[in-house]
Amino acid sequence: MDTLNDGLYRRFIKRFLDFLLSLLTLIILSPVFIIIAFLVRTKLGSPILFKQQRPGLNNQIFTMYKFRTMTDEKDDKGKLLPDNIRLTKFGKFLRSTSLDELPELINILKGDMSLIGPRPPLLVEYLPLYNEFQRRRHEVRPGLSGWAQVNGRNSINWEDKFNFDVEYVNKVSFALDCKIILLTIKKVFAREGIHSDNSVTVEPFRGSNRKVYNE
Repeated sequence: MDTLNDGLYRRFIKRFLDFLLSLLTLIILSPVFIIIAFLVRTKLGSPILFKQQRPGLNNQIFTMYKFRTMTDEKDDKGKLLPDNIRLTKFGKFLRSTSLDELPELINILKGDMSLIGPRPPLLVEYLPLYNEFQRRRHEVRPGLSGWAQVNGRNSINWEDKFNFDVEYVNKVSFALDCKIILLTIKKVFAREGIHSDNSVTVEPFRGSNRKVYNE
C-alpha cells in the first residue's frame, strides 16, 4: 500500500501540491518580492532577475529565475571581474538567506520545477559530463530545495550531491518531502552550507565516473 501511495504521490499529488503551495506563497510573499526587487534595482542595477537555461525533468531545458546577486563590473578589457568581487554584501545576504531563490516559485508554478527535488545547479553545456548514474537525477523535476541541500548544500562535493539526488529519486514520498521542507527551514535560519570551502559560489563540475549510491 505504501508503494502504491508513493506512486500516486509522485505522479499526481506532488504536482498538484507544488502548484497550490507555490501560488499561495507567491501571493503571501508578494510584498517581500516587491521590496527585494526595489533593493536589487537600487543596489545592483538592472536586470532585477537573473535568468539562465538549466536542464530539468527528462533533460528538458527551461529558464530558471533568481534575484540578481552580482554586479556587472568588468576590467579594462571588458571581461567580467571574478565572482568574489562582483558578489556584493547585499548579494551575500540574499544568498545566505536564500531570498535570491524566491523567483523560482514562478518556475514551480509553471511546472518547470518542484518544491522538493534535485537542485538544478549545472549549466546546459555540462550535460555531456554526466555519467549514466548521475543522469538519473533528471527523472524528477528539479527542486527549490532537496535532499542534498539539507545534507550539506554547497559544502559537500559533487559526488555526494549526486548520491543524495539519486537517493531522493529512488525514495520520493510525501513523508520525505515533508521532512526535507522542515530541514530546509532549519538550514535557512542557521545559514548552513551556503558556500563550499574553496569558492564563494558553486565550484565547477568537471565530470566523474564514480558511482556512490547503492540501492
